[in-house]
Amino acid sequence: MIILTGGAGFIGSAFLRKLNDLGYVNVLVVDELGTGEKWKNLRGKQFTDYIPREQFLHRFLAGESFGPIEAIIHLGANSSTTETDVESIMAGNYQYTKQLALWALKHRIRFLYASSAATYGDGSYGFDDDIGKIEQLLPLNAYGFSKHAFDLWAKQNQLFDQIVGIKFFNVFGPNEYHKNDMQSVVAKAFHQIRNEGSLKLFKSYNESYGDGEQRRDFIYVRDCCEVMAWFLQNPKKNGLFNLGTGKSCTWLELGRAVFTAMNIPEKIEFIEMPENLREKYQYFTEAKMGKLTAAGCPVKFHSLQESVTDYVQNFLSNDVPYL
Repeated sequence: MIILTGGAGFIGSAFLRKLNDLGYVNVLVVDELGTGEKWKNLRGKQFTDYIPREQFLHRFLAGESFGPIEAIIHLGANSSTTETDVESIMAGNYQYTKQLALWALKHRIRFLYASSAATYGDGSYGFDDDIGKIEQLLPLNAYGFSKHAFDLWAKQNQLFDQIVGIKFFNVFGPNEYHKNDMQSVVAKAFHQIRNEGSLKLFKSYNESYGDGEQRRDFIYVRDCCEVMAWFLQNPKKNGLFNLGTGKSCTWLELGRAVFTAMNIPEKIEFIEMPENLREKYQYFTEAKMGKLTAAGCPVKFHSLQESVTDYVQNFLSNDVPYL
C-alpha cells in the first residue's frame, strides 16, 4: 500500500493518476475534501480508501494497521502563502510532517515529502538545494517558514540520507481548479483572457525589474509527477532536492504563452499589487537542478510553451480541468 496525503489536492491527485498509470491501485488517500469541488479530482482514479486528514493521524499514531505499507508520499499541507494563523500552519505543516516521518523511519518505510521554493525567501541567498546552506535561508511568509522548519529539523537529525524532500517551485497544470485564488497564473490568465480579452499582471515595485519582468521558475505538474515516480521506484535515492525546470521565465513570457495557446492577440495591462503582498513578493526564482541531475533522474522537462499549450488546449479550453 501507498499512503498519499493531499491525495485529492492539486499535485497529489495528479500523482494519484500517475500511480494508477504505473499499476499502483492499493493507495490510501488522506485529505480534507471540505465543502468545495476538490472531490472531483478523485473521480476516475483507483484507490483503496479515503480517510480525512485529522482522523487519519489519530488512527495512524494509535497503531491501527492499514496493511503492509510500501511508501508514504506526504503532499498534504496548508499551502496558503497569505495564512496569518502561524500556530495552525505550524501544526499542520511542521508537526504533522514530523510525526509521519518518525513513524516511517521507525518502520523503515519510504518517506517522500513536499517542501517548497518558498523556503528561499527573496532569493538573497540563492536557490541552491545544498543542505549545507539551508540555515541561512529567510522565508517571507508563514507557509515558507513552516516548510523550512521541517527541512531544518530533518537536517539536524541527519535524516536526508533516508528520506526525500522536494522543493517545488511554481507548479501549474490540471487539477488545480479548486484552489480558487491560489490557482496558478496560467489558469487565472486563461479565464481572464477568455472573459475579458486581456490579461492583468502586477506592476513591479522593485527597480531591478520592469513591469511583467519579474521572473519565476514555472514547472508543469506532469513533469513533477514523473520525478516523484522516479524517486518512488529508486528507493536508494534520498536527499533534499529542488524541483523546477532550472530556467526562469518572466510573467510576460508566461502571459504570451497563454495568448499563443489560445490563438488570441496579446493584450496585457499592469495593475497595482495589493500592499499586503509587496514586502513578501518573490521577484525571482530559479531552481538549481544539478543535484537532481547528479542523482541520475532522467526526466526531461517540457518547455514553458509546450506545457502551457497542453494545459490550455487539452484541459482548460475543453472545460476538463483535471487529469
